[in-house]
Amino acid sequence: MTQKPTACLALADGTIFYGMGFGAAGETVAELCFNTAMTGYQEIMTDPSYAGQIITFTFPHIGNTGVNTDDDETADPVAAGMVVKWDPTEASNWRATGELKSWLAARNRIGMGGVDTRRLTRAIRQQGAPHVALAHNPDGVFDLEKLVAKARAFAGLEGLDLAKDVTCAQSYQWNEMLWAWPEGHQPQTQARHKVVAVDYGAKRNILRCLASAGCDVTVLPASATAEDVLALNPDGVFLSNGPGDPAATGVYAVPMIQGVLATDIPVFGICLGHQMLALALGARTIKMNHGHHGANHPVKDRETGKVEITSMNHGFTVDSQTLPAGVIETHVSLFDGSNCGIRLDGRPVFSVQYHPEASPGPQDSYYLFERFAEAMDARAAR
Repeated sequence: MTQKPTACLALADGTIFYGMGFGAAGETVAELCFNTAMTGYQEIMTDPSYAGQIITFTFPHIGNTGVNTDDDETADPVAAGMVVKWDPTEASNWRATGELKSWLAARNRIGMGGVDTRRLTRAIRQQGAPHVALAHNPDGVFDLEKLVAKARAFAGLEGLDLAKDVTCAQSYQWNEMLWAWPEGHQPQTQARHKVVAVDYGAKRNILRCLASAGCDVTVLPASATAEDVLALNPDGVFLSNGPGDPAATGVYAVPMIQGVLATDIPVFGICLGHQMLALALGARTIKMNHGHHGANHPVKDRETGKVEITSMNHGFTVDSQTLPAGVIETHVSLFDGSNCGIRLDGRPVFSVQYHPEASPGPQDSYYLFERFAEAMDARAAR
């Protein structure tokens, strides 16, 4: 006897996918994207850059390593839900302290298994990231017309400033370094540099990378002004990752960044922070068809010829055709040629589109944190 579906995914074009629900019951509406990472589903679900999105994982073994508190990138999942190939199995990993299903249920996030994620991924690639409604009802009863209508009514991410929804409420200090065996996370006790990190949706592992690079980190909310930043007399300013339309966040972020750029303080940005820096320098950003989401994205450093395998999560990109004179394109995607990095000629100001903290993902790009520290060393030596 075939088991009755307890979850369904309704696309705005009327396509319906059925599966088995897990996690919380209920409904949610969002943009659907796919992620190709083979590990790190907990880090991905708690990445603030996924606000307003449901994630379909192309790798089928989601949930088999369980969950634990060390791998949370923020306090609770930010992604609206997940769609997977197989129903999550019982956790089998020495670091696991809980199960994915119960973790999602306790945090009011919907999961759906038993879906042909290859077909779903092809649809996203061909048609662009669709607006969807995801429903989980243990009774298996769904109002399909209502769900499709909700998906069609979703406004989408263009024009949305989501950084204000995921940023910190007030400033705080961060000194926890990267996880290391067997001690785990240790505090930074010999920091060389004072860094202000502007939180557009910062992941904890990014802050840990800064601490491990010798930084005493003060995190400020996304709404911080240039006066707020400079009042702390930082040696460097870091612009974090985050969700939403960069042009919308740029309304208040760009003036702040331009105020910082009027000084000689080193600036380093990633993901949304990269896009914010580009806007502040006079470039524009555009919405991508389906974005880049995964831990296997090849990026070429145009200045060294080196290729890095990187972790990415973005649905908008900097339009390289709009980069003004004096702003050099340093990195490009080998998947589609889109911009993946810039620097300001003659200044210690640079940014990348990808996530060099590798949580999850490869560690090819950790050198960027060291480059930031070296830029602060050079300024201090002058």
